[in-house]
Amino acid sequence: MSTTVSHPVSDIATMLRRNLRHAQRYPGVSLGTLGMPVVMLLLFGVVFGKTFKAGLGGGDFNYIDYLIPGILLITVTSGTMGPAIAVCTDMAEGIVARFRTMSMFRPAVLTGAVLGSVLQILTSLALVLGFALLIGFRPNASFGDWLLVVGLLVALTVAFTWLAVALGLVSKTPEGASNIVLPLNLLFPFLSTTFIPLEAMPKGIRWFAEYQPFTPIIETLRHLLIGTPAKPGDGWVALAWCAAIAVVGYFWAQKNYNKGTVA
Repeated sequence: MSTTVSHPVSDIATMLRRNLRHAQRYPGVSLGTLGMPVVMLLLFGVVFGKTFKAGLGGGDFNYIDYLIPGILLITVTSGTMGPAIAVCTDMAEGIVARFRTMSMFRPAVLTGAVLGSVLQILTSLALVLGFALLIGFRPNASFGDWLLVVGLLVALTVAFTWLAVALGLVSKTPEGASNIVLPLNLLFPFLSTTFIPLEAMPKGIRWFAEYQPFTPIIETLRHLLIGTPAKPGDGWVALAWCAAIAVVGYFWAQKNYNKGTVA
């Protein structure tokens, strides 16, 4: 920690290494990021896949293909618990107060935490995608489509990680931090087009699902990966949501970190 404020890249790299080492010491959090989407993929894609397919009218399509874009989003949101708990723990234990007394680049602490979590979530995304291919996922995306998919997933991961860090900073305890991100893991994925299309939902739920951020992101990924029709502008709406969430999360996190409060 002998770096100075004139070496922001070095300070960020130091904090990134710290967070990656913490991830190695507590592999349960990383496994949890991977476990939830895999269980959902097996449950909804394999166990109940034929039932969901029949409910959507049957036909010659693979329900796992339909499901995977939503599962990728669930993989991202499952990874939000780790950074929320980590930054809340650092604040509660006073480690952040010690960092503030050091001659270091001030945003390095949060930036390192975000980069470490992003790398872990992207690794989980690759593993989930590989597992999906093993059990029957057959995308027809072109090379250009895959580049757009990767870009959107990276943008989504960065956005939700910053939001998770901000939520962790306003939590009073690590337990509270684990609970405060639950809507990202449960409410929004289930009340979206992850499992069924908008047309199959009751009217009130359909309205919420249509205008919440997850649905345009899922539909954009679905369009890119398997070629389903997408509403005009869905891709731009998805990017706009990612940008808005990232901006809100970043400035909210920096504000609470600079205040030195958790409330």
